[in-house]
Amino acid sequence: MIAELVSVGTEILLGNIVNTNSAYLSEQCAGLGLSVYYQTVVGDNEKRMEAVISTALERSDVVILTGGLGPTEDDLTKEVTSSVMGFPLVEDAHSKERLEFYMKQYEKNNPQRRITANNYKQAMVPEGALVLDNHNGTAPGLIMEKNGKTAILLPGPPNEMKPMFEEEVYPFLRKKLPETIYSQVVKICGIGESQVAEDIQDLIKDQTNPTIAPYAKVGEVHLRITAKGENEKECKKMIKPIVRELKNRFGKNIFATDAEKSLEEAVVDMLKDQQLVLSLAESCTGGAIASRIVNVPGASEVFSHGYVTYSNRAKRKCLGVKKSTLKTEGPVSAKCAKEMAKGGRISAASDICLSITGLAGPDGGTKETPVGTVFMGCCYNDKIITREYHFTGNRAKIRSQATAHALALLRECIMEGITRND
Repeated sequence: MIAELVSVGTEILLGNIVNTNSAYLSEQCAGLGLSVYYQTVVGDNEKRMEAVISTALERSDVVILTGGLGPTEDDLTKEVTSSVMGFPLVEDAHSKERLEFYMKQYEKNNPQRRITANNYKQAMVPEGALVLDNHNGTAPGLIMEKNGKTAILLPGPPNEMKPMFEEEVYPFLRKKLPETIYSQVVKICGIGESQVAEDIQDLIKDQTNPTIAPYAKVGEVHLRITAKGENEKECKKMIKPIVRELKNRFGKNIFATDAEKSLEEAVVDMLKDQQLVLSLAESCTGGAIASRIVNVPGASEVFSHGYVTYSNRAKRKCLGVKKSTLKTEGPVSAKCAKEMAKGGRISAASDICLSITGLAGPDGGTKETPVGTVFMGCCYNDKIITREYHFTGNRAKIRSQATAHALALLRECIMEGITRND
């Protein structure tokens, strides 16, 4: 079954907002086994929307549209899609009742503001359509079916779109598919996409069912194993030996076999399991590693201190980096990273400390130490290791890569420390 994604909104074309909806929906469609061949962004223009929607319905079985369901004049998705498919708009009593309740509550909580009459536009729905309640906003979602074609209309804000898709649309699409499709994700860190691809080339070469699809993430590689079968139990049985083989090949580099588990969650779980307290000493990442760690619920049990020592003075004062080291080796050096890690562990009285220092650019690089050079240190069990990395891209990309690789290094150090303790 072929699906197509259409994102509506001039603000997307202008770059005022980032279109994260398509990335999310593409991943969901892949998990369902739907083939997505086209993604389109169209502005709030009736004629252009009509052309895009007509083309999408001609070449695809399911068209998922996001955005343009609000109360203003330029919210045209419902009106144009209904016109293309030949559905008249009628008032939906249930949607109107929900809308009026929301309006009363809103005006009660915001006495200085009022809800305008144009909001009632959202209670008009295509006759015969399946109406999807929006529990996080006012615009309901819609599913229209005609002549073997399905149009699914979802609100644009991700905090409204995602719950509606997961609660209503996913089960709807699941029932339409002739066979069960189940996917499991294996997440790898510490090695690059090209190496992973080479190491599984024999598995991919003649694959039919299950299939393995690699996806490159920043500092990670994800392998999605997808099986088709009569039921979920059969699919899981088919996937199990593939996952076992991947574990044999990649071993400790696999940090999760759960699509929802992040690298930082894996690190926090390891710290909890070993009852270790972590501290961080960051320079070029400016607290980005700490930010990812504290995104994990319960991180406070294992994370005590985060030092952002951006200047040389801060490195000396907070972490005890030697003046001679900064003068002779420089702040971007293995020796500085080593002293930062040791000083951070001592200062925080933690069990393990990861340090990072580097040149994110765009300026400041030399022939000996070009932009993208990053040194990391890890002090654990009174042993200190350092690593040198060279990243490419702009400042944001270098910092993002450095952050991801730092988490991978931290995980590796915890694992090696566990081995030594055994």
